[in-house]
Amino acid sequence: MDNLPRVLDPRIYRAGFLPILFALVLAGFSLREPPRPLTTSLAPDAFDGAAAFRELDQLAAEAPLRRPGSAGDRLVARRVEATLRANGFRVGTRRFTAQTADGSRALETVVGERTGFSNRRIVVLAHRDALGRGARAELSGTAALLELARVLGGRTLNRTLVLASTSGGTAGLAAAERLAERSGGPVDAVLVLGDLAGTRTDRPFVVPWSRSTALAPLELRRTVESALTTEASVRAGGVRPAVQLARLAFPLTLGEQGPFDARGVGAVLLSASGERAPAPDAPVSAARLTAFGRAALRSVGALDGGGDVPASGPYVTLERKVLPSGPVRLLAIALMLPVLLAAIDGFARVRRRRERVGLWAGWVVAGALPFLLAALAAIALFRVGLVDAAPDGPVAGLASAPNAAALATVAVVWLLAWFGLRPLLLGALGLRDGGADPAGGGAATAIVLLLCAATLVVWLGNPYASLLLIPALHLWLLAMVPETNLRRATALALWALGLLPPLLVAYAYARQLGLDPLELAWMAQLLVAGGTISLLGVLLWSVVLGCTVGALAVVLRASGGGPAATAPITVRGPQTYAGPGSLGGTESALRR
Repeated sequence: MDNLPRVLDPRIYRAGFLPILFALVLAGFSLREPPRPLTTSLAPDAFDGAAAFRELDQLAAEAPLRRPGSAGDRLVARRVEATLRANGFRVGTRRFTAQTADGSRALETVVGERTGFSNRRIVVLAHRDALGRGARAELSGTAALLELARVLGGRTLNRTLVLASTSGGTAGLAAAERLAERSGGPVDAVLVLGDLAGTRTDRPFVVPWSRSTALAPLELRRTVESALTTEASVRAGGVRPAVQLARLAFPLTLGEQGPFDARGVGAVLLSASGERAPAPDAPVSAARLTAFGRAALRSVGALDGGGDVPASGPYVTLERKVLPSGPVRLLAIALMLPVLLAAIDGFARVRRRRERVGLWAGWVVAGALPFLLAALAAIALFRVGLVDAAPDGPVAGLASAPNAAALATVAVVWLLAWFGLRPLLLGALGLRDGGADPAGGGAATAIVLLLCAATLVVWLGNPYASLLLIPALHLWLLAMVPETNLRRATALALWALGLLPPLLVAYAYARQLGLDPLELAWMAQLLVAGGTISLLGVLLWSVVLGCTVGALAVVLRASGGGPAATAPITVRGPQTYAGPGSLGGTESALRR
């Protein structure tokens, strides 16, 4: 062990753990009670579920096909516009072109506004399009929206009420994004109506997720959940803390509440089928529509008569407590600190041995380049029109079937870059054909430094996402440094454990959105092609993947018995000679 090149100083590494205790104590003291829900005196029985169900049947019969921008979609838009006008709403239509599951389409949003005593707005939104024939459950939100217009059209309101009918919400959030950008005034809260009549349920019924770490405020969530419990005698359902962390670490949503929450406006989706759109042939129930419709009416009444709703923001609910984002951000940087200190000290050590850390950094970048080029290929396929359906947001299920040709093209680009371009770069760096050994300490230092840098950049934008990388920082450091002297199987196990948090996030999304591995890969490609994942995000995760394959290479190059098996012999002289002073008689020994 004494002859191994040292990279990690255990004392510095252990000292870095002290701030974690402070961060944990602060997180414990930061837990707070959730706010109480708002209540209302408005009689929800005014919502006529039977009339709304007849409206649903009539709309589904007149427009059984309602793909985004189609004739059926426009027909329902005209019906919504006429109903809103008949009930005293000031109606406007906003037309635009956006990406949908069918490619670029001309869409329109019908907006009805009824002025209250305040110019602060409550927005109720429902999309009317569907990808399958009939899709009555998906249309039930529009039927409920029209019944709300009849009930609230003659009421005196404290706040201005906005009822909006959008298209493209089945796959893509472009209409909601534009409405969030140009709402016409300050918005207190947004209630998105999804499937309100389906008999096949999937909790949670009140969906708070966003396109960012900002979630719907708890006051709004609990108001709608309380209304649902009162009117439908059902519990909205909750989400385990681990799933909450996964959704915050890689924020995505299929619901149209997402763009509003991302802009700081509290919004939730109320849907019997949860976040996913119901199947086109999903059965519907008049009793379910009545109960959920009355819950929506009770929620609007509570929001209209209550105080101001806080802005959306990041938090995690733990049992009956709420943990804000500040302590999580502090805890994340505290967890990074031991590796960061050890990496800086290790860099100084390997530089004193004249190891070329910059050369190994180039080696890691060469491993990241194929991932970056594959992502750019996905973007290029969309830009040139070979993939014409990259909605502005994630898609699932029937919204966009996987395009095998596009997935194969991206895979071929990665293979060509890995087996063609990468060897050329390694040859230019002098690292090909055994030009240098990555198990010597310089490669491990470069990988940890680059991964620390990427994690810090991720932490600045999303501390929850940085928590996905922190286990890899610690585990891969211990697996790669020569002085830990781990067997290859143990080092491989540590490397695999570092991959576990991102894999669990992928698993959580696959479970929640009902995706198989192929559909999950296709959704990821659409997120990159459509710009949901920014170019900076693509670059950062390409570097992380480059560090991942680099760490695997370092672990595999280590001998089965650990680095000690190849440690050089530094004792000089004949094998029978133990060294000066071994038999006594030296001047220094005689003085002692």
